[in-house]
Amino acid sequence: MSLRITEIFYSLQGETRTVGLPTVFVRLTGCPLRCLYCDTAYAFQGGQTMPLPEILAQVAAYQPRHVTVTGGEPLAQKACHDLLTALCDAGYEVSLETSGALDVSAVDPRVVKVVDLKTPGSGEKDKNRYSNIEHLNKHDQVKFVLCDRADYEWAKGILVQHDLPARCEVLFSPSHQQLSATDVADWMLADRLPVRLQIQLHKYLWGDARGK
Repeated sequence: MSLRITEIFYSLQGETRTVGLPTVFVRLTGCPLRCLYCDTAYAFQGGQTMPLPEILAQVAAYQPRHVTVTGGEPLAQKACHDLLTALCDAGYEVSLETSGALDVSAVDPRVVKVVDLKTPGSGEKDKNRYSNIEHLNKHDQVKFVLCDRADYEWAKGILVQHDLPARCEVLFSPSHQQLSATDVADWMLADRLPVRLQIQLHKYLWGDARGK
């Protein structure tokens, strides 16, 4: 069993609940979406075909506690499910960063799913698979990348429509250098939203998409 891998690297988690913690990232190649703000377009193509044991060996060499499987869109490769289960079986705390455009129902329940619901500003709102919300657990997270005030208002509507805060943690993330994090913070406080503000720590530290 093999997967197409763009990179495996060790850095600080820049987002989600484990922000700031040392993490191994396994970035799979390929994505069916083309978000306007995408910062990992280099993962759309190319990569290297690697057998699952080799991937696990590279991860283990860093002796991590946390492992994040990301992309691209990792679930675009069917073998991603086997990778996630193998990482859980190895004792890691595993998270999956997914667009939410593909079915998450078969993801190993031990995995923390971080589902990025696409806002209108992404250009890919129509790709959202809202049925995925029914498969979210308390330890999962839903992320909204906000490009402008219209995205913020849209995300507020989705919060209410699907009662997201009662289901899992919700993250509001301003698109880097496109929307002020201060503005989003002010809006959240004014509206008393039960969500977490998220900025991309790695970009403030290293100014790129992957960290060290």
